[in-house]
Amino acid sequence: MSTDPEATEREAPSLEGGYDPETVERRWQDRWVDAEVYAYEGDPGQDPNTTYAIDTPPPTVSGSLHMGHLYGHTVQDFAARFQRMYDGDVLFPFGYDDNGIASERLTEKELDIRHQDYERREFQKLCREVCQEYEAEFTDKMQGLGCSIDWGHTYKTIEPRVRRVSQLSFLDLYEKGREYRKKAPAIWCPDCETAISQVEMEDDERGSHFNDIAFELAGDDAPRDEFVISTTRPELIPACVSVFVHPDDEENQDLVGETARVPIFGHEVPIIADDRVDMEKGSGVVMCCTFGDQNDIEWYQAHDLPLRVAIDESATMTELAGDYEGMSTEEAREAIVEDLDDDGSLRDRWEISHAVQVHERCDTSVEYRVSKQWYVEILDHKEEYLEAGREMDWYPEKMFSRYRHWIEGLEWDWLISRQRDSGIPFPVWYCSECDHEVMARREDLPVDPLSDEPPIDTCPECGNDTFDPEDDVFDTWATSSLTPLINAGWDWDEEAQEFTMANPELYPFDLRPQGHDIISFWLFHTIVKCYEHTGEVPFDATLINGHVLDENREKMSKSRGNVVAPDEVLAEYPVDAVRFWAASAAVGDDFPYQEKDLTAGEKLLRKLWNASKLVDNLAPAAPEEPADLEAIDRWLLAELDDAVEELTAHLEDYEFAKARDRLRTFFWNTFCDDYLEIAKEREDNPSTQYALRTAHRTFLELWAPFLPHVTEEIWQARYATDGELDETSIHVRDWPTPQGYEADLEAGETAMEVISALRRYKSQNQLSLNAELEAVSVYGPVEGFEDAIQNVMHVQDLEILEEPPEITTEVASIDLDYSTLGPRYGSKVGEIDSGIESGEYEIDDDEGVLRVAGEELEDELFEVELERTYSGDGEMLETESAIVILE
Repeated sequence: MSTDPEATEREAPSLEGGYDPETVERRWQDRWVDAEVYAYEGDPGQDPNTTYAIDTPPPTVSGSLHMGHLYGHTVQDFAARFQRMYDGDVLFPFGYDDNGIASERLTEKELDIRHQDYERREFQKLCREVCQEYEAEFTDKMQGLGCSIDWGHTYKTIEPRVRRVSQLSFLDLYEKGREYRKKAPAIWCPDCETAISQVEMEDDERGSHFNDIAFELAGDDAPRDEFVISTTRPELIPACVSVFVHPDDEENQDLVGETARVPIFGHEVPIIADDRVDMEKGSGVVMCCTFGDQNDIEWYQAHDLPLRVAIDESATMTELAGDYEGMSTEEAREAIVEDLDDDGSLRDRWEISHAVQVHERCDTSVEYRVSKQWYVEILDHKEEYLEAGREMDWYPEKMFSRYRHWIEGLEWDWLISRQRDSGIPFPVWYCSECDHEVMARREDLPVDPLSDEPPIDTCPECGNDTFDPEDDVFDTWATSSLTPLINAGWDWDEEAQEFTMANPELYPFDLRPQGHDIISFWLFHTIVKCYEHTGEVPFDATLINGHVLDENREKMSKSRGNVVAPDEVLAEYPVDAVRFWAASAAVGDDFPYQEKDLTAGEKLLRKLWNASKLVDNLAPAAPEEPADLEAIDRWLLAELDDAVEELTAHLEDYEFAKARDRLRTFFWNTFCDDYLEIAKEREDNPSTQYALRTAHRTFLELWAPFLPHVTEEIWQARYATDGELDETSIHVRDWPTPQGYEADLEAGETAMEVISALRRYKSQNQLSLNAELEAVSVYGPVEGFEDAIQNVMHVQDLEILEEPPEITTEVASIDLDYSTLGPRYGSKVGEIDSGIESGEYEIDDDEGVLRVAGEELEDELFEVELERTYSGDGEMLETESAIVILE
């Protein structure tokens, strides 16, 4: 993970010259890793959940970083860095999700091979070799983002330790009766040629056709000759096993109990009444095929219907389809429609657009096939999982509704078996005679039944001595859902005969950060697994980040050509500027990628660097605190206390955008633009010198979670004591706390406004900043800060007014909302304009109306701009809280 030693040679940080992020950032990234600044050093003997631990998402090892990775991991790092300074020990691990369909497809693509051509262990070895290259790339890029990851705590979802935990999970749930194997209809992806779970489906709007198809009634005494059904999938007609009519459908009740003859194929099927029929769809009469959708499955099971399989695992028509055998479903659909038309059975056909369920990984329309699969039983524990979700803190809180809606909409138990090669094997063998399930022993895990022998010689049920290995692998989410247990060292203690954790101080984890698109994937399944194993919610809080959109707020996609590549962004902007951008949106909200935030971040780095150089010129590195701070300096430190308190509260609540904006405003406006200008006039003042250095050190600490590189560079250049980096780094310092400075914050703020106004006056009138002002009068709360105003702005005579000066307020203009005014008042708009221009109007502030040309305009139709003028001697300056008169 460390780079060339020459690149990490310890150069002495210096504030000389300008800030060079390209050199500084990489140097600190390497030194942080070499010095193990972010290593977790907790005590495994601590009580449960006594360390702040983050259950980080392992990215799929299937390609390069995208903007979502960049944003999501940076947001996690904000939390890790703040908590490390605020509360001490933090575990911020990193994982690589290198098991499952994604890594399998990556390997096939990279090596131009097919997994079917290899023995499983051989293919998995190839997968690991390919994934290692991408893992190295991910590692380098995570370090390149300045993430404070503990690289001593990493895991791969296919490594032996994780395979053992995953197989232990399977055995534990099996023994608890929470898993079962069943031959039943399952959701199937024809492209990936594997069963998938409900969570892996998504709706995709696609074009199709509705087809009205006539079915004949069989039997001489049938009540009519035919009826019509409507379908978008005529290729399923050979799989038709029944026809259904709603019990309340009076128009079609005569069909119930009759037999229908399927067009073209000729087989006969029963017509049955069932209240699951949607009478508003098509003709109200529907065919049931095995299988087209969830209704077909429910009817098949409820009415004990026969199984007709017309589509195989690759979406190819089977022998049952007759002349259409070997065609793809799309080809068969068109051919069958043509033949129905020739046969006279096609009565109508029209184009539609409808939602089609597809596999989220490959966008292939799913099918439903009967096969033997392993399931985790979840439908009977939906209420428990909802309650577990309620026990957690949600940031933002609104995301809990997505979790709740997912659970309420569940219709299937969790299907965890996959017909793939890249994955963790089920630790199961089956008796070749009676199909009895034989589980591996816990002490033998991890195992691969394709290569390892079963733990028994003969079947305990029938005495047979041959066994068939399970060749399916776990769904990748069945393993990824165990990340809190993996990181906490969950394992079976053979001696104690119980599950234990090597690091109980981590569990439950404090934070689960992730995207809102995988709430139903990763978050839900983690709660399921960990709750079933431990009886506890696996984390105290979940932080749900949104997606990065393009500048037009459209989702980024390669097909749209609007993808922004992180490599290009990081090549153009400093990492700290990118991190500043990542803090620009409220957590949970999708937000647009806008370069102005990156530019603003870059400007902030320069501002922080230049302000640091100025502080260096104005104050020694460690001035002593004077016995009595002057008012303006005490005010600054009191304002700083207030900011620290507010920022800490924001960061505790993961409100990074609010924290960033509050800190930037205070640092840029109050400290840099106002106080530093004052300090220039007081550079030999011990009170100001102390306030300057105290504020500067605190600002560096407050910016550290957001801007780790520039703050480390400045800190090491000015404040680090002798010692190793893991002891002197700004990122292991204690988080600032309010120091108890008291001041009249309102009076100090007003005094700053007055000083700023006078400075602008001098600048606009081409006066030097130390030019004398003979007489200045101030109306506003500046008590206690008179000396500061007088000394800083060189005012000879300063008067504080008890009463406001004589000021006349007049209407400068009235702006009308013509877009609303025109349609409402028509031709009378001209009279209204004339009345305003001539001054023949009345503004009623109490009622909020404008009376003109015989009409009363509500306040939303007009906007009044007022002009204030001073009628006394001298020139008036106004601030938000004060009036300043220069004589």
